[in-house]
Amino acid sequence: MRLEDLRPTAGAKHRKKRVGRGYGSGLGGHESGRGNAGQNSRSGGGTRPGYEGGQTPIWMRFPKRGFKNYARVEYVCVNVDTLDNLFNANEEITPERLRKDGLIKGKTQLVKILGRGELTKPLVVRAHRFGAEAMRKIEDAGGKAEVI
Repeated sequence: MRLEDLRPTAGAKHRKKRVGRGYGSGLGGHESGRGNAGQNSRSGGGTRPGYEGGQTPIWMRFPKRGFKNYARVEYVCVNVDTLDNLFNANEEITPERLRKDGLIKGKTQLVKILGRGELTKPLVVRAHRFGAEAMRKIEDAGGKAEVI
Protein backbone atom coordinates (compact mmCIF):
# COMPACT_ATOMS: atom_id res chain seq x y z
CA MET A 1 0.00 0.00 0.00
CA ARG A 2 1.19 3.49 -0.85
CA LEU A 3 0.26 6.94 0.41
CA GLU A 4 -1.53 7.87 -2.83
CA ASP A 5 -3.72 4.75 -2.51
CA LEU A 6 -5.38 5.97 0.70
CA ARG A 7 -9.04 6.94 0.25
CA PRO A 8 -11.81 7.79 2.74
CA THR A 9 -14.24 4.95 3.44
CA ALA A 10 -17.16 4.83 1.03
CA GLY A 11 -19.98 7.04 2.34
CA ALA A 12 -17.74 8.96 4.73
CA LYS A 13 -17.60 12.12 2.60
CA HIS A 14 -20.78 14.02 1.61
CA ARG A 15 -21.38 16.95 -0.66
CA LYS A 16 -22.85 20.07 0.96
CA LYS A 17 -26.59 20.52 0.40
CA ARG A 18 -27.14 23.70 -1.62
CA VAL A 19 -30.76 24.54 -0.89
CA GLY A 20 -32.86 27.23 -2.54
CA ARG A 21 -31.33 26.89 -6.02
CA GLY A 22 -34.48 26.19 -7.97
CA TYR A 23 -37.09 23.45 -8.05
CA GLY A 24 -35.03 21.35 -10.42
CA SER A 25 -32.27 20.90 -7.81
CA GLY A 26 -34.53 18.70 -5.71
CA LEU A 27 -33.65 20.67 -2.59
CA GLY A 28 -36.44 23.24 -2.63
CA GLY A 29 -36.86 26.24 -4.80
CA HIS A 30 -39.08 28.35 -2.61
CA GLU A 31 -39.28 26.89 0.93
CA SER A 32 -35.85 25.15 1.01
CA GLY A 33 -36.79 22.87 3.89
CA ARG A 34 -37.95 25.70 6.15
CA GLY A 35 -41.68 25.05 5.84
CA ASN A 36 -43.97 27.78 4.64
CA ALA A 37 -43.51 31.54 4.97
CA GLY A 38 -43.25 33.29 8.31
CA GLN A 39 -40.83 34.47 10.95
CA ASN A 40 -38.80 31.25 11.12
CA SER A 41 -38.45 30.94 7.33
CA ARG A 42 -36.43 34.15 7.12
CA SER A 43 -32.70 34.50 7.57
CA GLY A 44 -32.00 35.57 11.14
CA GLY A 45 -35.60 34.74 12.03
CA GLY A 46 -36.91 33.16 15.20
CA THR A 47 -37.59 34.46 18.68
CA ARG A 48 -35.41 35.07 21.70
CA PRO A 49 -35.33 32.56 24.57
CA GLY A 50 -38.26 33.06 26.95
CA TYR A 51 -40.50 34.69 24.32
CA GLU A 52 -44.09 33.48 24.69
CA GLY A 53 -45.68 34.77 21.50
CA GLY A 54 -46.60 38.18 22.87
CA GLN A 55 -48.13 36.82 26.09
CA THR A 56 -46.57 38.41 29.19
CA PRO A 57 -43.63 36.11 29.95
CA ILE A 58 -43.36 34.18 33.21
CA TRP A 59 -40.43 36.25 34.45
CA MET A 60 -42.61 39.37 34.23
CA ARG A 61 -45.83 37.81 35.57
CA PHE A 62 -44.46 36.97 39.02
CA PRO A 63 -43.31 39.48 41.65
CA LYS A 64 -39.67 39.75 42.64
CA ARG A 65 -38.87 39.48 46.35
CA GLY A 66 -35.83 39.92 48.53
CA PHE A 67 -32.34 41.25 48.04
CA LYS A 68 -29.13 39.61 46.88
CA ASN A 69 -26.00 41.20 48.31
CA TYR A 70 -23.43 40.84 45.54
CA ALA A 71 -20.62 42.01 47.86
CA ARG A 72 -21.24 39.27 50.47
CA VAL A 73 -18.14 37.35 51.53
CA GLU A 74 -18.70 33.64 52.20
CA TYR A 75 -16.54 31.77 54.70
CA VAL A 76 -16.13 28.05 55.32
CA CYS A 77 -16.48 27.51 59.06
CA VAL A 78 -14.23 25.12 61.00
CA ASN A 79 -14.72 24.64 64.74
CA VAL A 80 -12.07 24.46 67.43
CA ASP A 81 -13.08 20.93 68.52
CA THR A 82 -12.47 19.67 64.96
CA LEU A 83 -8.94 21.08 65.05
CA ASP A 84 -8.39 19.53 68.48
CA ASN A 85 -9.37 16.06 67.21
CA LEU A 86 -7.36 16.11 63.98
CA PHE A 87 -4.09 17.86 64.76
CA ASN A 88 -1.21 17.29 67.20
CA ALA A 89 0.20 19.85 69.64
CA ASN A 90 2.17 22.80 68.20
CA GLU A 91 1.15 21.94 64.64
CA GLU A 92 0.70 24.76 62.14
CA ILE A 93 -2.76 24.87 60.59
CA THR A 94 -3.31 26.82 57.36
CA PRO A 95 -6.15 26.81 54.80
CA GLU A 96 -3.90 24.75 52.48
CA ARG A 97 -3.45 22.13 55.21
CA LEU A 98 -7.21 22.02 55.90
CA ARG A 99 -7.81 21.60 52.16
CA LYS A 100 -5.31 18.74 51.99
CA ASP A 101 -6.95 17.00 54.96
CA GLY A 102 -10.41 17.29 53.35
CA LEU A 103 -11.99 19.79 55.75
CA ILE A 104 -12.38 22.37 52.96
CA LYS A 105 -13.47 21.56 49.41
CA GLY A 106 -12.90 24.64 47.21
CA LYS A 107 -9.54 26.07 46.16
CA THR A 108 -10.33 29.73 46.86
CA GLN A 109 -12.66 29.49 49.85
CA LEU A 110 -11.98 31.73 52.84
CA VAL A 111 -11.77 30.08 56.28
CA LYS A 112 -13.30 31.20 59.56
CA ILE A 113 -12.52 29.44 62.83
CA LEU A 114 -15.44 29.19 65.26
CA GLY A 115 -15.39 28.40 68.99
CA ARG A 116 -17.52 25.26 69.43
CA GLY A 117 -15.98 22.66 71.73
CA GLU A 118 -12.79 22.61 73.77
CA LEU A 119 -9.15 22.93 72.76
CA THR A 120 -6.68 20.92 74.89
CA LYS A 121 -3.39 21.50 73.05
CA PRO A 122 -1.51 24.51 71.71
CA LEU A 123 -1.93 25.05 67.96
CA VAL A 124 -0.71 27.73 65.54
CA VAL A 125 -3.79 28.54 63.47
CA ARG A 126 -3.71 30.80 60.41
CA ALA A 127 -7.12 31.67 58.95
CA HIS A 128 -8.93 34.56 57.28
CA ARG A 129 -11.21 35.22 60.28
CA PHE A 130 -11.71 34.07 63.86
CA GLY A 131 -14.70 34.16 66.14
CA ALA A 132 -13.97 35.92 69.46
CA GLU A 133 -14.56 32.70 71.41
CA ALA A 134 -12.29 30.69 69.08
CA MET A 135 -9.47 33.19 69.40
CA ARG A 136 -9.79 33.15 73.21
CA LYS A 137 -9.73 29.33 73.35
CA ILE A 138 -6.69 29.04 71.05
CA GLU A 139 -4.71 31.58 73.10
CA ASP A 140 -5.82 30.05 76.46
CA ALA A 141 -4.49 26.67 75.28
CA GLY A 142 -1.09 28.29 74.59
CA GLY A 143 -1.45 28.54 70.82
CA LYS A 144 -1.46 31.42 68.34
CA ALA A 145 -4.30 32.70 66.18
CA GLU A 146 -3.02 34.63 63.14
CA VAL A 147 -5.27 36.43 60.67
CA ILE A 148 -4.13 35.99 57.07
